[in-house]
Amino acid sequence: MASILIIDDEKAIRKTLSEILSYEGYKIDEAADGEEGLKKFSATTYDVVLCDIKMPKVDGIEFLEKARLVNPDVPIIVISGHGNIETAVEAVKKGAFDYISKPPDLNRMLITLRNALDKQSLVTETKVLKRKAGKVQEMIGESGQIKKIKDTIEKVAPTDARVLITGENGVGKELVARWIHEKSSRNSGPMVEVNCAAIPSELIESELFGHEKGSFTSAIKQRIGKFEQASGGTLFLDEIGDMSLSAQAKVLRALQEGKITRVGADKDIQVDVRVVAATNKDLLKEVDEKNFRLDLYHRLGVIIVHVPSLNERRDDIPALIDYYLEMIAVEYGQPKKAIDKNALDILTEYNWTGNIRELRNVVERLVILSTKNITLEDVESYVLPKK
Repeated sequence: MASILIIDDEKAIRKTLSEILSYEGYKIDEAADGEEGLKKFSATTYDVVLCDIKMPKVDGIEFLEKARLVNPDVPIIVISGHGNIETAVEAVKKGAFDYISKPPDLNRMLITLRNALDKQSLVTETKVLKRKAGKVQEMIGESGQIKKIKDTIEKVAPTDARVLITGENGVGKELVARWIHEKSSRNSGPMVEVNCAAIPSELIESELFGHEKGSFTSAIKQRIGKFEQASGGTLFLDEIGDMSLSAQAKVLRALQEGKITRVGADKDIQVDVRVVAATNKDLLKEVDEKNFRLDLYHRLGVIIVHVPSLNERRDDIPALIDYYLEMIAVEYGQPKKAIDKNALDILTEYNWTGNIRELRNVVERLVILSTKNITLEDVESYVLPKK
């Protein structure tokens, strides 16, 4: 349900507009003048504002200028008497979405509102798409561990050395892999990702190396594997500790010879791939337990990058929270919410078993459920375990 703020010093007009728009299914809030309107606009996220031009304390033009500083993406429709048309046109030049003359024509007003809401949706969608299509997400943090990782990436990325990234689930191993690719000479080529834990062992070879038509029952057409898809770029093998031993043997050959063979084929295919792998397991322990090949471990681990848990780099938590507050505000098309110091202190000391992935989810939960600023009470209600 779209929310609309109506600002007009004439109570009768406010009431009439409120009744009409409520009947049309909109959620309505009212303000009796520009000053009250600014307070409400600053505290709450609205989809559209209907604002009178001539009002006491803060008039429509001043409201428009100040509101655009708070949130420039919310469409503001000005309402003007016949004597204020020139002023209304001036307001449109200054960024108002449109103007409606008094007394407002119902059909024109509803069409203008619908157009304003469509614009708002497009603005939000565009921001989200730009963020998704943009560069790799930043690596947030200035702790010693993160500075060391950034320094390693700078040194390793320009080479073709294979990299093994270790760390708990949710610490950001994929982000490290993406930055290695981004800063490499292969960044114009593809980065192809494979989650080895998500693919059944009987299908992993077909996924990695491809297969020929008819090579097994469900092979109804030829398939190009991930190694071929990543040729000229980077292949990221996530959770490689979950790969079957038979697939490990073929990956080892591909790394040694730069060749792969599709399932059901005899012909070798040359591939030019840089392999970056990641795991949350202790691979040397897996080697001892006969679950992982020692020779593959040494092939993959030319450079080993360990990503610390969030609990090991608490100094970075405030910066990460601020980053996600900004990101989520863009995704939701609303102003960035502030967080009280007491709430931030509690989150900094919280036991983050799910690491950065959990932190991002918690910040989004707090943004959704908190009323204005994120407070200590919000953290206690929505984050801390109930006693």
